[in-house]
Amino acid sequence: MKTANVLEFKDTGEADDPIAGVAKELADLKAALETKAANDNTKLTDRLNALEAKMNRHSASAANDNSQLETKAFERFLRRGGDHMDDLEKKTLSLAGNTAITPPEFGKEIIKLLRQFSPIRQYAKVVTIGSSQVKHPRRTGSTAATWVDDIDDRTESEPSYDQVTLTPYEAATYTDISNQLLEDNGYDLAGEVASDLAESFGIAEGSAFVTGNGTTKPNGIMNASGIQSFITGSANGFPTSTPADVLIQMFHKLPAAHAQNGTWLMNRNTLSAIRQFKDGMGRYLVLDALTDGAPVTLLGRPIVEAIDMADIEANSYPILFGNLQGYRIVDRVSFEMLRDPYSMATKGQTRFHARKRVGADVTHPDRFIKLKVSAT
Repeated sequence: MKTANVLEFKDTGEADDPIAGVAKELADLKAALETKAANDNTKLTDRLNALEAKMNRHSASAANDNSQLETKAFERFLRRGGDHMDDLEKKTLSLAGNTAITPPEFGKEIIKLLRQFSPIRQYAKVVTIGSSQVKHPRRTGSTAATWVDDIDDRTESEPSYDQVTLTPYEAATYTDISNQLLEDNGYDLAGEVASDLAESFGIAEGSAFVTGNGTTKPNGIMNASGIQSFITGSANGFPTSTPADVLIQMFHKLPAAHAQNGTWLMNRNTLSAIRQFKDGMGRYLVLDALTDGAPVTLLGRPIVEAIDMADIEANSYPILFGNLQGYRIVDRVSFEMLRDPYSMATKGQTRFHARKRVGADVTHPDRFIKLKVSAT
């Protein structure tokens, strides 16, 4: 037989005031219920936290498993081809015949290595696009405020814009690998391929980003229109008496907003020459980094060495200064690999074709100034 819940009134020693006794019992009951609720909420919170942590572990584990699956599938593709892959591995690589889209981790590794050969990529604005071209709006004029009296007519002003069209172009190469090496599991095949491809594409990109003509390749920063020039004042180089003054004046020709974020671009031969320049106080303009990993600087701004920049000679443009965020790089297609086991079969080799699509151009020429070796 069940006993009904009964609110029991205990003797509180206040027989003369029954209302006070009832109030105390109710307060005690309320406190007991709140304590129980708090305990239940704590247990519920702990349980929810445990479930969330478990879910996060599973998510991280799933992401890691997926990355491992992509890497494993790509390794199998390189070694044995698509015919020896299961359906899940083929879907992972978006495999079509013997052509595969490289997994994201492989692509990221190549991009990281690319920067060693294509330094402008480190400083330029890089975006990924999903179309055959992209149009970037560029402001050519802005509104202008004028001072007016209380009831004077206001003057209208309008911003003006044009467009820069960025078109990705295809870069491609191939490499031949011994079939015996492909069968050997004792080395990092994907890493070797990534290193080779990064060097090939990095050299091609580095040249195009500096001197490309915009036809079948990106438009190089030194070929872009609209960038102002500053002359050395000497037909074949710098003035012998005050060479440092040329660079100081060039630096201050660029608006402060861009100069404060500017980077110097030159090749190693030019850097060797200007390392010898001193200001009027006898101080060298070029300063080596005080800490590992920091860049060499000129007038407080970093120097980027680009092998494709011109040497110091008559009518050349050996130095560029500016904010490289004004140069935009668009990546259209990540690395795509074609495995060809037939072309080099008689030599016991398999040929791998690699391709990617990338475009680039200057979007803000007002952020740059380039030095021309000229007397006038």
